[in-house]
Amino acid sequence: MTLSTFVISITPFDADGRFDEAAFRSHLDRMADAGIGVYLGGGGSGEGFTLSNDEARRVLEIGVDQIGGRVPVRAMGIEPRTAQEMADYLSMATDAGVEAAQVYSLDPGHGHRPSPAEVESYLSEVLASTALPCVVSSHMSVGYRLSPSMLQSLADNFDHLVGVNCSHPDLAPLISLVETVGDRLEIHVGGPAQALSALALGATGFLSSEGNLAPKTCAALIEGARTKNFDTSTTAFSQIARLSSLLYRLGGIRATKGVMRSLELPAGFVRSPQIDADETAVSKVLEFLNSSGIASTEGW
Repeated sequence: MTLSTFVISITPFDADGRFDEAAFRSHLDRMADAGIGVYLGGGGSGEGFTLSNDEARRVLEIGVDQIGGRVPVRAMGIEPRTAQEMADYLSMATDAGVEAAQVYSLDPGHGHRPSPAEVESYLSEVLASTALPCVVSSHMSVGYRLSPSMLQSLADNFDHLVGVNCSHPDLAPLISLVETVGDRLEIHVGGPAQALSALALGATGFLSSEGNLAPKTCAALIEGARTKNFDTSTTAFSQIARLSSLLYRLGGIRATKGVMRSLELPAGFVRSPQIDADETAVSKVLEFLNSSGIASTEGW
């Protein structure tokens, strides 16, 4: 399968918390110019948990209109409480014209975890509700992993299941997925920390929040791996992994948006209840961007 990387796109808001469509279009152009695929409306970097249904729909529509056909444009959304909630989101994504959508793991809330049979029933119901190409998520945030054998069965039954996004801190789930469904499904790891390990094991690539700030660096990691240019891929990996660690220590997307504003990039502000990072955090990231060489790669 073709190696690739996707950014979990930010959703820009103005200082009053309103969705900033103009800034969003400019940001998407920057991602497309770097050649990086985009997931829209995610619950982390995209602050999808703050979006109304109308806003979530508009985010997808703008993404398709602005950069559809230039780079892969996919919907992400947030963790659902029910299969119907996820199916409704996929219907919205289909209407918007995205090329694919992520199916988040079921999250019943209140600390509950669904049984393996309930997880399989949920995914089967969701996949049966749509013909849109789907990528299922196995994410540590919900407290359980998707069974590789179950995913193999689902892939056999649903041709439009095209991938899995694996976001767990250890490599064991990734290895099992590659060995079981790697010849059938694209596999991306969540975040850059496992990017080189994933590629070495036979996965397709990685997702990142850091691509919002440094899309060319993320793209260079994949291009180096594709062309077997070890120096390019390892240099980009070192830069983006260290950036990731720094950003998450300093507030994640809060710090990312603050840094982007300082660089006069179209990021906007975070939306309540989140609070933007302070200037000390922003200064630390800006210093790293210059000392690490990322600033030169990105052309600031």
